[in-house]
Amino acid sequence: MTSLDTVDLRLLLELVKDPRSQIGELSTVLGVARNTAQTRIRRLLKSGVLRRSGRELDLESLGYDVVAFVTIEVTHRELDGVVSALRTLHQVLEVHEISGRGDVWCRVAATDTHHLQSALRSILRIKGVIRTETVLALHEHIPYRTEPLLDRLASGSV
Repeated sequence: MTSLDTVDLRLLLELVKDPRSQIGELSTVLGVARNTAQTRIRRLLKSGVLRRSGRELDLESLGYDVVAFVTIEVTHRELDGVVSALRTLHQVLEVHEISGRGDVWCRVAATDTHHLQSALRSILRIKGVIRTETVLALHEHIPYRTEPLLDRLASGSV
């Protein structure tokens, strides 16, 4: 895990909120010099904590070594409430309504398996959740990306 201080974490938070933030805006919001903000961004990019997009972060660098994909079976009349409750859990990174086995799929980040177990228990306590199935991610081979889709559209291919 890369050592990050409060300024680094606040900088990352601002960049995730608005990846197009300018250095001047960031330095003002953070109360640091422009050069400090610029140097910190370069260091975060070089270390891999901040990915090229300026919005995606390397979770492992932040101490979240465990990523799990959780399929949730839900009582259908409770679906909206389940989604709202999942939104309040800080470890839940994304939620999708799905077809097939289960009703909802979410990606969860944790610092270790005990932290994951705590998140899973929180999910199971949500009104309307019937059961869950969890799969651990062992290694990320291709991070979330949209560039290939845009390349194809830009070339006129569909």
